[in-house]
Amino acid sequence: MKEPLRILVVSDYRSTHTVRPEAEIFIRLLKKGHQVTVMTYAEAKYAQRFKEAGAQVINSHPNNKNDIDFRIELRKAIQEHDIQIVHFYNSKASVNGLRAVRGLKVKVCLYRGFTGHVHWYDPTLYMKYMHPRVNAIVCNSQGVANEFIKQPFIDKKRLKVIHKGHDLSWYAPIKPTSRQEFGLSKDTLLLVNVANNRKMKGIKYLLKAMNHLPTDADIKLLLVGREMDIDEHLAILEKGSNSDKVIFTGFRSDALSIVKMCDIFVLTSLWGESITKAVIEAMSLGIAPIISDIPGNRELAIDATSGLVVPRKDPKSTAKAIIRLYDDRHLLAQLKEGAKQHIRDHLNIEQTVEAYERMYYQLVN
Repeated sequence: MKEPLRILVVSDYRSTHTVRPEAEIFIRLLKKGHQVTVMTYAEAKYAQRFKEAGAQVINSHPNNKNDIDFRIELRKAIQEHDIQIVHFYNSKASVNGLRAVRGLKVKVCLYRGFTGHVHWYDPTLYMKYMHPRVNAIVCNSQGVANEFIKQPFIDKKRLKVIHKGHDLSWYAPIKPTSRQEFGLSKDTLLLVNVANNRKMKGIKYLLKAMNHLPTDADIKLLLVGREMDIDEHLAILEKGSNSDKVIFTGFRSDALSIVKMCDIFVLTSLWGESITKAVIEAMSLGIAPIISDIPGNRELAIDATSGLVVPRKDPKSTAKAIIRLYDDRHLLAQLKEGAKQHIRDHLNIEQTVEAYERMYYQLVN
């Protein structure tokens, strides 16, 4: 029987919803008998859950990339708890952590959940991912790993592709928002996108797709998030005849309930994202995804089985996919069920925990 692992993780656990898939990895490792020490902000909302699961929680997280006090505390924790593996989940933790572990035998893991901005000539990369002290880089999609593989000086043996799995039971208690709140019919095909508007999200291409829909089609789009109704977006709708089909809800704390009310989650992202958490959540709720074909996202859905995949920056193809599901409700029902099944089979938390445990044992052995 293998000896329990002694792991120390440094991450920002101040938001319970955002970090849940990550935090639950270590809670389940605790349940498997491993020792886990967590260093995070004193006000972290997840701290109590860690403590209840048996973790040692240290109220410390670097405030910048040169936090000497944190480095002293981290080094002390590694030595006092005889830590075998440290796992850093953000840039501040990684840069400080790699300086703190000098001379210690502990194994070092980093995390990467974003595609792009990986260049061998970037000096900051050698303070993190290409630092010689790093033993493993956990990439949350093959798309992320491929960005590293392109670089000439990266040790490809460090790259470990492990998805952040979810548990369908997390979403079972969520009840759908009533369509009456928005004056919508039960027969209306409801599209949704949840995001804070950024250029990489490609929202303008989604709105252009709406302009390609037939005016008599009973289809509505709910855009949930901040700064969606900017002048650029409104101008796009004004050029078409379907502005009445788009509803800007603004930020909603009940975003998942709104998603649960809808039929299709449409993601028109252009770059940068790996496996988009908002789409995983939608699929876990039984919502069919239409997603753009960018690295990372390609691993989210199998075309025509658990969603539809369209080219990025292609409003006509996106509109065609929407109309396809509008006309074929049987296919839509199949994709909804296929979406949940895909999460159950390929993106579940148990697979993630097993992969982490296997990787950690390989490192210490």
